[in-house]
Parts: sequence; C-alpha cells; structure tokens
Amino acid sequence: MPKALTLYHAPTSPNSRRVRMFLAEKGISVPFVSIDLAAGEQHGEAYRAINPRRVVPTLVLEDGTAIGEVPAILRYLEEAYPSTPLLGTSSKDKAQVTMWERRMELEGFAAVMETVRNKIPGLKGRAIAGAHDYEQIPALVERGRQRIADFYADLEARLGEALFVAGDRFSAADITAVVTVDFATKALELAIPNSNSATRRWYDSIAARSSFAA
Repeated sequence: MPKALTLYHAPTSPNSRRVRMFLAEKGISVPFVSIDLAAGEQHGEAYRAINPRRVVPTLVLEDGTAIGEVPAILRYLEEAYPSTPLLGTSSKDKAQVTMWERRMELEGFAAVMETVRNKIPGLKGRAIAGAHDYEQIPALVERGRQRIADFYADLEARLGEALFVAGDRFSAADITAVVTVDFATKALELAIPNSNSATRRWYDSIAARSSFAA
C-alpha cells in the first residue's frame, strides 16, 4: 500500500470522485484527507499552501510534491502503478483513451460544471473554479443545458458502436463519463434520456463495478 501518498479530496466533489474511482479500479489504497467545501476550508491558508487554486483533489507525494488537476493525478498513478492500465496500453490505445477522456471532460463534465457554477446561489462570486473569483452569468445556465443535451446525444451515438467510451475496454474515459452523468443528474436533475438505450446499458454495467461507490 502506497502510504506515502495522501489524497486531499471532498466527498461530494465530482472531480474527487474521478480520482477515487481510478484508485479503486487499480486497487490502490491511500489515506484521504477531507476538505469541507461547504465551510470554505479550501480557501483557508492551510489548504491554499497545498493547492493555491483552492480546488480539490490534490495528490501529495512522499517528498511533499503536490499534484493538482485530475488528468495529472491519473497520469502519475498510471505510471507509478501500471497494473490494471486505465489510460491505455499500446500507443494507439493510449491516444484513443486520451482523446475520448478529453471529450468526456470538455463536452460533458465542463458543461455540467459551468451550468452548476452559474446557477447555484452558494457559488455566487465563484463561477469559475480556481485562484480567482468571477461573478455568475445566468445566461450560461440555459446554454449549459443545451450543451448537456448535446453531450447525451453524442454519448448515445458513441455507445451505440462501442462497448465502452474509448473502445472495448473500461478506461478513464468511462470514469469521467459516468461521473458526468451522475453530476448532471444530482446537481441539475438532467438524467440520461429515457430513449438512450445504449447509454443506459453502459451506465448499468459501470454501476455494477465496485469502484462506482468510491
């Protein structure tokens, strides 16, 4: 067990869940330190010293190196613990996983995040996550709903031709996609459309994995 690693996360954070699922799929157990987002603990001096962007998650290594940003954390974990590869194997496979995971993040996850941050009253003044504060833009909420609808349509088309998002094997792309679906469902009540049978088949298969509860 890599006891030298510590993951700073928040139980309700979708980005934190992406990393927790990745760890669970690989069978890696590390200490978790919870950051209370509702109480604003991420803005305190102690956490800002770890991650000045004031966001979770952050993976801290034995030598004190702090790795923020989900793709960077996943890359470190994949290379440090290569068994059960989730970012691909061959050069072609790695490129495909990276491409599809990026699409899930930009077209799905980012759309949900933008919508939530411009809609929720508790995020007033924090419409964009990061080191700087920005006011909400209500008009982005309606655009975000359209982006999410387009994401669901595109995901359905993809899963109509592939078993998993990046192809025939489970990967980090599936983690980002399923976290996006749950994020949209819980935060915005925008669940998978009833007519999207391929997506529902895929979702049910992911929900049956033990990592889903991470």
